[in-house]
Amino acid sequence: MEQDDKGMLNRLRKPSGLVDVVIDTDTYNEIDDQFALAFLIKSKEKLNLVGIYAAPFFNANSKDPADGMEKSYNEIFNVLSLMKRDDLKPLVKKGSGKYLPSEKAPVDSDAARDLAERAMRYSPEKPLYVISIGAITNIASAILIKPEIIDRLVIVWLGGHAREWPDTKEFNMSQDVAAARVVFDSGAAVVQLPCMGVVSAFATSGPELEYWLRGKNGLCDYLVDYTTKSALKDGGLPNWTRAIWDVTAVGWLLDGDFMLDRLEHIPIPQYDHHYSFDPTRHFYRYVYHIKRDKLFEALFRKLAE
Repeated sequence: MEQDDKGMLNRLRKPSGLVDVVIDTDTYNEIDDQFALAFLIKSKEKLNLVGIYAAPFFNANSKDPADGMEKSYNEIFNVLSLMKRDDLKPLVKKGSGKYLPSEKAPVDSDAARDLAERAMRYSPEKPLYVISIGAITNIASAILIKPEIIDRLVIVWLGGHAREWPDTKEFNMSQDVAAARVVFDSGAAVVQLPCMGVVSAFATSGPELEYWLRGKNGLCDYLVDYTTKSALKDGGLPNWTRAIWDVTAVGWLLDGDFMLDRLEHIPIPQYDHHYSFDPTRHFYRYVYHIKRDKLFEALFRKLAE
């Protein structure tokens, strides 16, 4: 696919001013999605939320990908209710109930169709920003449904591990490698926030959450309780810390000195859970360092408002 190099590089710059955003989230999978969704909603000075999509996931918290998507769909409504934002509930769409069967076959869903149709209202000069913090199935399906959208999107994805990490056995990527390959091969503008080796540094602790969020509002108490319960359930020690990974994808779009990134040639996710690299491939933006304290200060301040 031919690349508009100048247009691509422009779309890969951090946006200025107010931008339209959709978020694709496996909200019931871990507690960090709830933090990220709330942070996005609280960042209305920069991010105009126009769609919320439930992503599939399959682990101990779900019976299968479809069950994970349904539970995430319901958890999105729970977060909106805690925030007293019933006005945003019409924006919520159900996503895929399964992963891509191949790199050529989309999975039809309300979310994929909404993104495919919605993105056509935008342009290379004024793209739609897509925050993806789960398996990237819905976004890949939208691209396969309507390939014309690739130069109308900027996809900010928390997925995979650092380029230097020995494997790509990361939950969001390994669930649907075919979808990651579709997105990375599509020619769309992609910003990657890798988990191990980069975003894993964005972790908080029980005492920190208690100090900054406890008693501030119903949402904050829910986040503190849920995070503590999850950490202890997953075998955390009394002095546990918990990575709140997904917040960083929202943070990349915000004004603030929150992270460092650079342009790289986009890698090729392989089915054996490794990257291949080709210096002739198109560019993407790669986040390689999170300024942990600065981003947590902004997160805690907004959540406690």
